[in-house]
Amino acid sequence: MTALNSTQVSAEMARLRARARRRMLLSRVFTYLVGILIAIWVLAPLWFIASMALTTPETVRSYPKSVLPFIPFSFETMRFFLQSRGIVPGVINSVLVAVITLILSTLIAAPAGYATSRYIFRGRDAFRLSILAVRAFPVVILSIPLAVTFINLGIFDQVYSLALMHTALTLPTTVLVIGSVFASIPYELEEAAQVFGCTPAQAFRRVVLPLVLPGIAAAAIFTFVMSWNEVFAATVLTVQNRTLPAQVLVSLQQSPEPYKFAGGFFMLLPSVIFIFVIRKYLFNMWGQITK
Repeated sequence: MTALNSTQVSAEMARLRARARRRMLLSRVFTYLVGILIAIWVLAPLWFIASMALTTPETVRSYPKSVLPFIPFSFETMRFFLQSRGIVPGVINSVLVAVITLILSTLIAAPAGYATSRYIFRGRDAFRLSILAVRAFPVVILSIPLAVTFINLGIFDQVYSLALMHTALTLPTTVLVIGSVFASIPYELEEAAQVFGCTPAQAFRRVVLPLVLPGIAAAAIFTFVMSWNEVFAATVLTVQNRTLPAQVLVSLQQSPEPYKFAGGFFMLLPSVIFIFVIRKYLFNMWGQITK
């Protein structure tokens, strides 16, 4: 009887383990399936835009569309877009505004991110949330009063005035991204450097700064992409010196389909590059705070 009971128990345990493995396998398959569906949902429109932008205008206008993308492969649609009126000046203005925004935002966000990650003070978490809450204000609420203010100050429709607006929009998130980068560097490294004779400034410059430079560079790219993609404030605050998104927006109704696909693909490229560069810093935005 004892041997029989042991055999039954062993068989029951084997069935339970097999059932658990099947449940785990089904859960893993379901997770992968959901991930694949989400990836298809996100990537399919991007793939379609890219396939239409990198072909001939005749193919873009044709219907029904070909099942195979990029047939025929051609840069003719992109050349048509870049040769359209206002596109090259818009690209130049977008780059200038994004670079100015990048410099201003990084110079302000670096010390702010260091302070929020290194110093312990009452209300620190609420302060960090309040920084991010600035992004909750609709851009239209800020753009219209700023347009009136810029007109009164004589700086309306200027590249640098739009860069100031973009700095205000990008600064909250940039502070949190750079703060998470500083939070990932143990404070004990600075203390060890000071034990060996470095001043606090030397410890920061020789130990911390080389470690955080990749993260700061990623945050700078993030700022550049946010400024590059911003369209509403650029449309309201500029007339002659429009950025590329604003120029595409105001001419979208009258533009043909090749123009729309090429414009979408051209403005999409910086965002795609940004995703691969900064994704690990975004995942660690609320990283551990070193003490």
